[in-house]
Amino acid sequence: MAKLTFTGGIHPYDGKDMSKDKPIQDFLPRGEMVYPLSQHIGAPAKAIVAKGDRVLAGQKIAEAGGFVSAPVYASVSGTVKTIEPRRVAAGDFIMSIVVENDGLYEETGFYPQAPWEKMTREEIIDVIREAGIVGMGGAGFPTHVKLSPKDPKKIDYVIANCAECEPYLTSDYRRMLEEPEKLIGGLRIILGLFENAQGILAVEDNKPDCIALLKQLTREEARISVKALKTKYPQGGERQLIYATTGRRINSTMLPADVGCIVNNVDTMVAVYRAVMEGRPLIERIVTVTGDAVAKPRNYRVRIGSSYQELLDAAGGFRTKPEKIVCGGPMMGVAMFDLNVPVTKTSTALLGLSRDDVFAMEPGPCINCGRCVEVCPGRVIPSRLADYAEHFDEEAFLENHGMECCECGCCSFICPARRPLTQEIKSMRKLQLAKRKK
Repeated sequence: MAKLTFTGGIHPYDGKDMSKDKPIQDFLPRGEMVYPLSQHIGAPAKAIVAKGDRVLAGQKIAEAGGFVSAPVYASVSGTVKTIEPRRVAAGDFIMSIVVENDGLYEETGFYPQAPWEKMTREEIIDVIREAGIVGMGGAGFPTHVKLSPKDPKKIDYVIANCAECEPYLTSDYRRMLEEPEKLIGGLRIILGLFENAQGILAVEDNKPDCIALLKQLTREEARISVKALKTKYPQGGERQLIYATTGRRINSTMLPADVGCIVNNVDTMVAVYRAVMEGRPLIERIVTVTGDAVAKPRNYRVRIGSSYQELLDAAGGFRTKPEKIVCGGPMMGVAMFDLNVPVTKTSTALLGLSRDDVFAMEPGPCINCGRCVEVCPGRVIPSRLADYAEHFDEEAFLENHGMECCECGCCSFICPARRPLTQEIKSMRKLQLAKRKK
């Protein structure tokens, strides 16, 4: 039987052996906590606390700034120190609530909802909205918006993105092994919102233990199936995942709901479970700290707002001076120049690499080998699009389907001339998206 996959893609070194066998450990922050008001796609949240206020873990400190937005909650107890712009991992300054952690970790009360089977669709979505849940795979799209398509009856599939194709990352893997019931429970709750949908747990076949465990736990679930995907990057990309599991295609102008699909990350589904079943808002997530420069690679349960520097210290710091530090994975993560920034809802990993292979590369002229075309999952011509972007030829860029690039980095990875194809295309896409927003 052919393995479920897509056309294109690459097989980079995955680096997962460093942390995949390390169970999740709880990390307790000690220093000040920083809560950016924009940890999601859409309008920033609005602070509802002021300097000097005492807050508890689980207390709402910022409310949603609109429908496409999400509230923010304190993850520790302490006193609001200030509300001011603070730097985040990407380098931007974002208005943030800063809380002086008192080290007591006192919590507000968490109260389970009524049995979810007896709740209305609107009540469940309200709980998810109020919990501040967003896409935790990196995109940060508010989950309640994703679960509110125009016609819920047209949703045929709810897909749990368990692929975790990004090299080095193992947080989803550990979550699946250690808390599979919460993942399945979250999927079951979301399926309750879509009466005609089937649930799919989509896992790359380099995780046979997860596949076997999930199949065992869902063997009596008539609406849930486990599908093994071919291990290949970017198998976990939304477009690639939908095609591999359902055979349906979407492009840059479409949403998954347009082809009857809803896709959520593993941690997102666990957050849905905890919000509905335990009454807990989103105040923590799993983060992988790894890389050959890290002393003790681990997977941590981290309170949102914690400092990356403190998290690294918990992993023993760097055993050797890193040439590259990345927030996220090596393919789609962002390089970091300062570790005194907060973990947010969309933080997946901290990666320390002893060598910066990309910096050492000297780009050369395109030799028209076509390798970038072969690996491109978007089926465009990256070398040509990069030329258009470099020369600011917007018309040619759009005519040649430049917006279909998913910025996965496959073309830059495979290019023998070491051209920064993805970076050039990404810059032009960002410009075009800004124009559309205007």
